[in-house]
Amino acid sequence: MNRDKVIVRTSLIGILANVFLASFKAVVGILSSSIAIILDAVNNLSDVMSSVITIIGTKLAQKRPDKKHPYGYGRIENLSTSLIAVIVLYAGVTSLVESIKKIIHPPVPDYSAAAIIIVASAVVVKILLGLYVRRKGESVNSDSLIASGKDALLDSVISAATLLAAMIYLIFDIRTEAWLGAVISLVIIKSGLEILGDSLSSIIGKRISSELSKEIKNTVTSFPEVQGAYDLILHSYGPDLLIGSVHIEVPDTLSVAELDKLEHRITEKTFVEHNVILAGISVYAVNTQNDHASQVYSDIRRNVMSHEYVLQIHGFYLDEKRMTIHFDIIIDFAAPDSEELYEHILTETQQAYPDYSVSITLDTDVSD
Repeated sequence: MNRDKVIVRTSLIGILANVFLASFKAVVGILSSSIAIILDAVNNLSDVMSSVITIIGTKLAQKRPDKKHPYGYGRIENLSTSLIAVIVLYAGVTSLVESIKKIIHPPVPDYSAAAIIIVASAVVVKILLGLYVRRKGESVNSDSLIASGKDALLDSVISAATLLAAMIYLIFDIRTEAWLGAVISLVIIKSGLEILGDSLSSIIGKRISSELSKEIKNTVTSFPEVQGAYDLILHSYGPDLLIGSVHIEVPDTLSVAELDKLEHRITEKTFVEHNVILAGISVYAVNTQNDHASQVYSDIRRNVMSHEYVLQIHGFYLDEKRMTIHFDIIIDFAAPDSEELYEHILTETQQAYPDYSVSITLDTDVSD
């Protein structure tokens, strides 16, 4: 079964389960005057809306690329996750307001055996539903489903807390309903903020995972001609579309024809093994016929890497005819002043090799 069908089917199962739970909880909450159970029912209805948005977002994301959006509509799924987060936040804020009202003017709850059984059953159903939805979301790389699964698992904790409040009232005649409702609301708000933060991070453009970065670089460097892979940049246009570029270090003796064949092989293997499109492969030439260049590189590398916050040096090339030295460095984002450190390294290197024209490129720490 393809990805979109899995998402839609899983969301439909979530809708049916939450409508069923919300209906029973609403009736029980009204009959027993339990604000916690009523809020729990409202939370189930918000889960229904989340599933509906997931389905709509998935359908819209299926649209074929066009002239206006040549990379397709896959990022709509990130917007869907943001909408789900807003719904969760709204449910949390609304329930918090209602809970505060009940704290000021507390109702007298009236629990029945049926109410206790239904809430207990809801705990079990929500745990199973949450695990199922989250597992399906992880299997098809759907942030919306993963968010819905986490929300369902959170609901099981909320329902368990509601059940605890009922037991405390029946055994000790202590009313904790409204206070529990307030705590539940805060937990819901926290969950909504976390989901929103994750989705906005994806929309803004977050760092690719260290695991994926290392796997792709290992694939690129698996070719004997490639001595290093750097500056891997990937742009996400949806869960199934990653497009990017990489720099490779190769011997300066390779011909243009050999480089062309090598780049095609790297592109094909990266797509087959990782489903990633390398739209561009840039080349760093490595000195292979100059012992002096090797010694200079060794000395410069030792000095550059001795500076705190310098993460990497690469792309070194010494041109004896033009009397130039060039290399790239990556400075940690944690550096207090990366520009000042860059200028210091440039000046230091130029002073050490006054006969050469030294140029350094300051790369961004985009991937591990």
